[in-house]
Amino acid sequence: MNTPDNWRKSSYSGGGDGNSCVEVSGRRTHIAIRDSKAPAYGTLTVPAEAFSLFIAALKTRL
Repeated sequence: MNTPDNWRKSSYSGGGDGNSCVEVSGRRTHIAIRDSKAPAYGTLTVPAEAFSLFIAALKTRL
């Protein structure tokens, strides 16, 4: 998988420069996730469907 260019941070990133969170970048089949404080350390990729289920489960708990 190529490294995505369109990284997004959560709106819950906190104040200041908003670097206290993870960033995500979507592809058609996979989602890439990285630490916004250390983006060069690497990324975690998961299938898009699994990520969608994960986010849906989080929303039911909030």
